[in-house]
Amino acid sequence: MYVRTVDYHTAGEPFRIVLDGAPPIPGDTVAERRAIALGAGGSATAPRPSALDRIRQLLTREPRGHAGMYGGFLVPPDDDEAHLGVLFWHKDGYSTACGHGTIALGAWAVESGLVAAPEDGVARVRIDVPSGRVTALVHRAGGRTTGVTFRNVPTRVSALKLPVRTSRGTVEVAVAHSGACYASVPAAALGLAVEPAQLPELTAVGREIRAALVGAEAVAHPTDARLSGVYGVILHDELPPVDGVVNQRNVTVFADGQIDRSPCGSGTSARLAVLAAEGRLAPGETLRHESVIGTVFTGQVLAGGDPLGAGVVTEVGGTAFRTGEHGFVLAPGDELGTGFLL
Repeated sequence: MYVRTVDYHTAGEPFRIVLDGAPPIPGDTVAERRAIALGAGGSATAPRPSALDRIRQLLTREPRGHAGMYGGFLVPPDDDEAHLGVLFWHKDGYSTACGHGTIALGAWAVESGLVAAPEDGVARVRIDVPSGRVTALVHRAGGRTTGVTFRNVPTRVSALKLPVRTSRGTVEVAVAHSGACYASVPAAALGLAVEPAQLPELTAVGREIRAALVGAEAVAHPTDARLSGVYGVILHDELPPVDGVVNQRNVTVFADGQIDRSPCGSGTSARLAVLAAEGRLAPGETLRHESVIGTVFTGQVLAGGDPLGAGVVTEVGGTAFRTGEHGFVLAPGDELGTGFLL
């Protein structure tokens, strides 16, 4: 087995783009391809993974990856209006959205020459993801990419103060659908702070909240059941405003206990919609969103829409940098196979 990738990091969170080595993924749309990939990923009754899932495992497990690895398989877009499609993956499976990955893909599409870009100005990269079509606005100056802003699918808030019982007491969480479903709660309400030293406690309570919301009405997507269920739990701290700008720090616990090193792209969309629904953020105003490692995204809600109705359109900006190009091999006779997780 040989798999060729190019790797980026977006605000510290890895994104591994598979260029060669993955088998064709059947389906007429990216959403259908994800559903097929999920069905072929193995289960208690069918434990043998597909060829595609073996590659996902190879790239997210040691010794070639790690439990925090994230990436995507490039697939055809849903129609000719988009430049590319992507099937997002992590150590536990396939996600419906990935903002930091969209930012990395925008940078890669321009830097690889897939999408033409000006020396100075903005290139638009249209990407089909399982939750819909998103656009990466790649900002250029002097022939160099200086940042990427992605325009997400509409984000809708389904709850603002949903009581959830945890081992640290009952807390009120907000729930928003932003390509994936996120529950957010102030870390202080749980007696915690968003600090690296408290990551074990933050991870544990994030998993508790996710489990407690299984089957809750608020986490059901109103139009597409494939987008239902909590994907990530956002624990956030309020920081002093910067030049009057709303300023928060967060850590997002997603999938089965993974920690987002970035401020979480689609999670930032969720926070923007919640702040708008709470009356704290007007269209065009900025949220400064800091991660647990100190990196920053900025975001805005665009004019029009209703976060508690059909949803609002958000834009989230950050930076992505290439970290390497790799040719991964699974040699015959390697007793570790696709690797292991600790």
